[in-house]
Amino acid sequence: MTEEEINNQLVNRKFYKAEQEAGFAQSHPKTTPQQQDPAYRLAFGDTDFLLREELRPVRFQLELLKAEMLLEEADIGSTLVIYGSARIPAPEAVDAALATATTPERKAVVERLAGKAKYYEEARKLARYASTCGVVEEGKRQFVVCSGGGPSIMEAANRGAVDVGADSIGLNIVLPHEQAPNPYVTPHLSFQFHYFALRKMHFLMRARAVAVFPGGFGTFDEFFELLTLIQTGKMKPIPVLLFGADYWNKVINFRAIAEEGVINFEDLDLFKPVETAEEAWNEIVKFYDLDCGCE
Repeated sequence: MTEEEINNQLVNRKFYKAEQEAGFAQSHPKTTPQQQDPAYRLAFGDTDFLLREELRPVRFQLELLKAEMLLEEADIGSTLVIYGSARIPAPEAVDAALATATTPERKAVVERLAGKAKYYEEARKLARYASTCGVVEEGKRQFVVCSGGGPSIMEAANRGAVDVGADSIGLNIVLPHEQAPNPYVTPHLSFQFHYFALRKMHFLMRARAVAVFPGGFGTFDEFFELLTLIQTGKMKPIPVLLFGADYWNKVINFRAIAEEGVINFEDLDLFKPVETAEEAWNEIVKFYDLDCGCE
Protein backbone atom coordinates (compact mmCIF):
# COMPACT_ATOMS: atom_id res chain seq x y z
CA MET A 1 0.00 0.00 0.00
CA THR A 2 1.41 3.37 -0.98
CA GLU A 3 1.74 6.31 1.40
CA GLU A 4 -1.04 8.09 -0.53
CA GLU A 5 -3.35 5.09 -0.12
CA ILE A 6 -2.58 4.95 3.61
CA ASN A 7 -3.33 8.66 3.96
CA ASN A 8 -6.61 8.22 2.12
CA GLN A 9 -7.89 5.52 4.50
CA LEU A 10 -11.00 6.60 6.36
CA VAL A 11 -9.72 5.46 9.76
CA ASN A 12 -6.26 6.97 9.44
CA ARG A 13 -5.61 9.94 11.74
CA LYS A 14 -5.25 13.29 10.00
CA PHE A 15 -3.26 15.13 12.65
CA TYR A 16 0.36 14.43 13.55
CA LYS A 17 1.07 13.12 17.04
CA ALA A 18 2.59 15.54 19.53
CA GLU A 19 5.92 13.70 19.46
CA GLN A 20 6.03 14.07 15.67
CA GLU A 21 5.27 17.78 15.86
CA ALA A 22 7.98 18.16 18.52
CA GLY A 23 10.40 16.41 16.18
CA PHE A 24 9.54 18.79 13.38
CA ALA A 25 10.10 21.77 15.69
CA GLN A 26 13.48 20.48 16.82
CA SER A 27 14.67 19.70 13.31
CA HIS A 28 13.89 23.14 11.90
CA PRO A 29 16.88 25.52 12.03
CA LYS A 30 16.52 28.44 14.46
CA THR A 31 17.89 31.24 12.32
CA THR A 32 15.71 34.22 13.20
CA PRO A 33 15.39 36.18 16.47
CA GLN A 34 11.77 35.10 16.68
CA GLN A 35 12.66 31.40 16.48
CA GLN A 36 15.41 31.79 19.06
CA ASP A 37 13.24 33.47 21.68
CA PRO A 38 11.75 31.19 24.42
CA ALA A 39 8.28 32.49 23.52
CA TYR A 40 8.49 30.50 20.27
CA ARG A 41 8.99 27.10 21.97
CA LEU A 42 6.14 24.62 21.91
CA ALA A 43 4.39 24.98 25.26
CA PHE A 44 4.50 21.27 26.12
CA GLY A 45 8.22 21.12 25.33
CA ASP A 46 9.16 24.27 27.24
CA THR A 47 10.45 23.18 30.66
CA ASP A 48 10.93 26.75 31.85
CA PHE A 49 7.28 27.45 31.09
CA LEU A 50 6.03 24.25 32.76
CA LEU A 51 7.92 25.15 35.94
CA ARG A 52 6.24 28.55 36.31
CA GLU A 53 4.22 29.09 39.49
CA GLU A 54 0.98 29.44 37.55
CA LEU A 55 1.41 25.95 36.04
CA ARG A 56 1.14 24.12 39.38
CA PRO A 57 -2.31 22.65 38.48
CA VAL A 58 -0.83 21.24 35.27
CA ARG A 59 2.10 19.71 37.17
CA PHE A 60 -0.37 18.14 39.62
CA GLN A 61 -2.19 16.56 36.72
CA LEU A 62 1.03 15.31 35.14
CA GLU A 63 2.17 13.66 38.39
CA LEU A 64 -1.21 12.00 38.73
CA LEU A 65 -1.32 10.82 35.13
CA LYS A 66 2.24 9.60 34.62
CA ALA A 67 2.28 6.98 37.38
CA GLU A 68 -1.36 6.04 36.73
CA MET A 69 -0.78 5.41 33.02
CA LEU A 70 2.47 3.48 33.47
CA LEU A 71 1.05 1.29 36.26
CA GLU A 72 -1.97 0.57 34.08
CA GLU A 73 0.29 -0.33 31.15
CA ALA A 74 2.25 -2.65 33.48
CA ASP A 75 -0.99 -4.49 34.35
CA ILE A 76 -0.81 -3.57 38.04
CA GLY A 77 -4.28 -4.20 39.45
CA SER A 78 -3.67 -3.76 43.16
CA THR A 79 -0.84 -3.34 45.64
CA LEU A 80 0.37 -4.29 49.09
CA VAL A 81 1.78 -1.02 50.43
CA ILE A 82 4.57 -1.13 53.01
CA TYR A 83 5.29 1.99 55.07
CA GLY A 84 8.14 2.38 57.55
CA SER A 85 11.28 4.12 58.69
CA ALA A 86 14.16 5.10 56.42
CA ARG A 87 16.59 4.66 59.35
CA ILE A 88 16.23 1.10 60.66
CA PRO A 89 19.30 -0.88 59.55
CA ALA A 90 19.21 -4.24 57.83
CA PRO A 91 20.41 -7.02 60.17
CA GLU A 92 23.67 -7.36 58.22
CA ALA A 93 24.29 -3.60 58.58
CA VAL A 94 23.83 -3.40 62.37
CA ASP A 95 27.52 -3.72 63.26
CA ALA A 96 28.52 -1.04 60.76
CA ALA A 97 25.81 1.27 62.11
CA LEU A 98 26.97 0.78 65.69
CA ALA A 99 30.56 1.52 64.65
CA THR A 100 29.52 4.99 63.46
CA ALA A 101 28.26 6.00 66.94
CA THR A 102 30.94 8.28 68.39
CA THR A 103 29.12 9.61 71.47
CA PRO A 104 27.15 7.85 74.24
CA GLU A 105 24.00 9.66 73.14
CA ARG A 106 24.40 8.63 69.53
CA LYS A 107 25.25 5.08 70.54
CA ALA A 108 22.01 4.84 72.54
CA VAL A 109 19.99 6.00 69.52
CA VAL A 110 21.72 3.59 67.15
CA GLU A 111 21.24 0.72 69.59
CA ARG A 112 17.51 1.42 69.68
CA LEU A 113 17.39 1.49 65.87
CA ALA A 114 19.45 -1.71 65.72
CA GLY A 115 16.92 -3.32 68.04
CA LYS A 116 14.32 -2.79 65.33
CA ALA A 117 16.38 -4.52 62.62
CA LYS A 118 14.09 -7.55 62.96
CA TYR A 119 11.38 -5.49 61.27
CA TYR A 120 13.57 -5.19 58.17
CA GLU A 121 13.42 -8.97 57.92
CA GLU A 122 9.67 -9.07 58.60
CA ALA A 123 9.01 -6.49 55.84
CA ARG A 124 11.18 -8.51 53.48
CA LYS A 125 9.33 -11.75 54.33
CA LEU A 126 5.92 -10.11 53.96
CA ALA A 127 6.90 -8.89 50.49
CA ARG A 128 7.96 -12.41 49.61
CA TYR A 129 4.59 -13.84 50.65
CA ALA A 130 2.65 -11.26 48.63
CA SER A 131 4.89 -11.65 45.58
CA THR A 132 4.78 -15.46 45.68
CA CYS A 133 0.99 -15.57 45.92
CA GLY A 134 0.74 -14.50 42.28
CA VAL A 135 -2.92 -13.46 42.26
CA VAL A 136 -4.10 -12.38 38.80
CA GLU A 137 -7.66 -11.14 38.23
CA GLU A 138 -9.08 -9.72 35.01
CA GLY A 139 -5.59 -9.86 33.50
CA LYS A 140 -4.14 -7.62 36.22
CA ARG A 141 -1.50 -8.50 38.80
CA GLN A 142 -2.73 -8.18 42.38
CA PHE A 143 -0.87 -7.42 45.64
CA VAL A 144 2.20 -6.07 43.84
CA VAL A 145 4.54 -4.77 46.55
CA CYS A 146 4.75 -0.97 46.72
CA SER A 147 7.09 1.05 48.94
CA GLY A 148 8.35 4.61 49.18
CA GLY A 149 11.34 3.50 47.15
CA GLY A 150 13.92 4.59 49.72
CA PRO A 151 16.21 2.78 52.17
CA SER A 152 15.57 0.65 55.26
CA ILE A 153 12.03 -0.76 55.60
CA MET A 154 11.23 0.48 52.09
CA GLU A 155 14.28 -1.30 50.73
CA ALA A 156 13.29 -4.47 52.58
CA ALA A 157 9.90 -4.45 50.84
CA ASN A 158 11.36 -4.18 47.35
CA ARG A 159 14.14 -6.62 48.23
CA GLY A 160 11.60 -9.25 49.30
CA ALA A 161 9.96 -9.06 45.88
CA VAL A 162 13.33 -9.44 44.16
CA ASP A 163 14.03 -12.52 46.33
CA VAL A 164 11.28 -14.38 44.48
CA GLY A 165 11.80 -12.80 41.05
CA ALA A 166 8.80 -10.45 41.22
CA ASP A 167 8.32 -6.83 40.22
CA SER A 168 7.78 -4.13 42.83
CA ILE A 169 6.95 -0.44 42.83
CA GLY A 170 8.88 2.47 44.36
CA LEU A 171 7.31 5.90 44.84
CA ASN A 172 10.23 8.18 45.59
CA ILE A 173 10.07 11.86 46.52
CA VAL A 174 12.40 14.76 45.67
CA LEU A 175 14.01 16.10 48.86
CA PRO A 176 16.53 18.90 49.45
CA HIS A 177 19.14 16.29 50.37
CA GLU A 178 20.02 13.58 47.89
CA GLN A 179 17.42 10.81 47.70
CA ALA A 180 17.84 7.89 45.31
CA PRO A 181 15.67 4.81 44.84
CA ASN A 182 16.94 1.64 46.48
CA PRO A 183 18.48 -0.87 44.04
CA TYR A 184 15.66 -3.41 44.40
CA VAL A 185 12.86 -1.32 42.84
CA THR A 186 11.84 -2.53 39.38
CA PRO A 187 13.27 0.19 37.08
CA HIS A 188 10.15 0.72 34.95
CA LEU A 189 8.06 0.91 38.16
CA SER A 190 10.31 3.46 39.87
CA PHE A 191 8.65 6.88 40.08
CA GLN A 192 9.81 10.23 41.42
CA PHE A 193 7.36 12.78 42.82
CA HIS A 194 7.56 16.47 43.61
CA TYR A 195 4.26 16.65 45.51
CA PHE A 196 3.79 14.61 48.69
CA ALA A 197 0.02 14.78 48.19
CA LEU A 198 0.13 13.08 44.79
CA ARG A 199 2.59 10.47 46.05
CA LYS A 200 0.29 9.60 48.96
CA MET A 201 -2.65 9.41 46.58
CA HIS A 202 -0.80 6.87 44.43
CA PHE A 203 0.08 4.82 47.52
CA LEU A 204 -3.60 4.29 48.25
CA MET A 205 -5.33 4.32 44.85
CA ARG A 206 -4.44 0.67 44.25
CA ALA A 207 -3.81 -0.44 47.84
CA ARG A 208 -5.68 -3.54 48.96
CA ALA A 209 -3.67 -3.88 52.18
CA VAL A 210 -1.18 -1.68 54.03
CA ALA A 211 1.58 -2.77 56.42
CA VAL A 212 2.86 -0.03 58.73
CA PHE A 213 6.24 -0.58 60.40
CA PRO A 214 7.90 1.61 63.04
CA GLY A 215 8.74 4.99 61.55
CA GLY A 216 8.90 8.73 62.04
CA PHE A 217 6.92 11.75 60.88
CA GLY A 218 6.55 10.46 57.31
CA THR A 219 5.19 7.10 58.45
CA PHE A 220 2.87 8.82 60.94
CA ASP A 221 1.58 11.09 58.17
CA GLU A 222 0.88 8.20 55.82
CA PHE A 223 -0.64 6.00 58.54
CA PHE A 224 -2.97 8.66 59.97
CA GLU A 225 -4.13 9.80 56.54
CA LEU A 226 -5.07 6.19 55.78
CA LEU A 227 -6.95 5.85 59.08
CA THR A 228 -8.76 9.13 58.43
CA LEU A 229 -9.87 8.06 54.96
CA ILE A 230 -11.30 4.78 56.27
CA GLN A 231 -12.80 6.33 59.43
CA THR A 232 -14.64 9.01 57.44
CA GLY A 233 -15.86 6.57 54.80
CA LYS A 234 -13.88 8.17 51.99
CA MET A 235 -12.15 4.81 51.51
CA LYS A 236 -13.54 1.33 51.99
CA PRO A 237 -11.92 -0.74 54.77
CA ILE A 238 -8.81 -2.72 53.90
CA PRO A 239 -6.41 -4.69 56.13
CA VAL A 240 -4.12 -2.25 57.96
CA LEU A 241 -1.37 -4.21 59.73
CA LEU A 242 0.53 -2.34 62.42
CA PHE A 243 3.90 -3.95 63.16
CA GLY A 244 5.56 -3.49 66.54
CA ALA A 245 3.10 -3.07 69.40
CA ASP A 246 5.83 -2.08 71.86
CA TYR A 247 6.94 0.78 69.62
CA TRP A 248 3.49 2.07 68.71
CA ASN A 249 2.10 1.82 72.24
CA LYS A 250 5.10 3.78 73.48
CA VAL A 251 4.85 6.63 70.97
CA ILE A 252 1.03 6.85 70.62
CA ASN A 253 -1.58 6.21 73.29
CA PHE A 254 -4.37 5.10 70.97
CA ARG A 255 -6.69 4.15 73.82
CA ALA A 256 -6.29 7.57 75.44
CA ILE A 257 -7.44 9.20 72.20
CA ALA A 258 -10.64 7.17 72.40
CA GLU A 259 -11.04 7.81 76.14
CA GLU A 260 -10.86 11.54 75.44
CA GLY A 261 -13.86 11.09 73.17
CA VAL A 262 -12.28 12.49 70.01
CA ILE A 263 -12.51 9.12 68.26
CA ASN A 264 -14.78 6.13 68.87
CA PHE A 265 -13.47 3.01 70.56
CA GLU A 266 -14.56 1.16 67.40
CA ASP A 267 -11.99 3.21 65.48
CA LEU A 268 -9.27 1.23 67.25
CA ASP A 269 -10.39 -1.72 65.14
CA LEU A 270 -9.38 0.06 61.92
CA PHE A 271 -5.91 -1.46 62.29
CA LYS A 272 -4.58 -4.81 63.48
CA PRO A 273 -1.43 -5.02 65.63
CA VAL A 274 0.91 -7.79 64.40
CA GLU A 275 4.49 -8.87 65.03
CA THR A 276 5.35 -11.23 62.18
CA ALA A 277 5.02 -11.37 58.42
CA GLU A 278 3.15 -14.67 58.71
CA GLU A 279 0.56 -13.11 61.02
CA ALA A 280 0.13 -10.11 58.72
CA TRP A 281 -0.16 -12.10 55.50
CA ASN A 282 -2.68 -14.51 57.02
CA GLU A 283 -4.84 -11.52 57.99
CA ILE A 284 -4.80 -10.41 54.35
CA VAL A 285 -5.55 -13.95 53.16
CA LYS A 286 -8.50 -14.20 55.56
CA PHE A 287 -9.88 -10.78 54.56
CA TYR A 288 -9.87 -11.60 50.82
CA ASP A 289 -10.43 -15.38 51.13
CA LEU A 290 -7.24 -16.21 49.21
CA ASP A 291 -5.74 -19.73 48.93
CA CYS A 292 -2.10 -18.77 49.47
CA GLY A 293 -1.74 -18.45 53.22
CA CYS A 294 1.36 -19.33 55.21
CA GLU A 295 1.68 -21.72 58.13
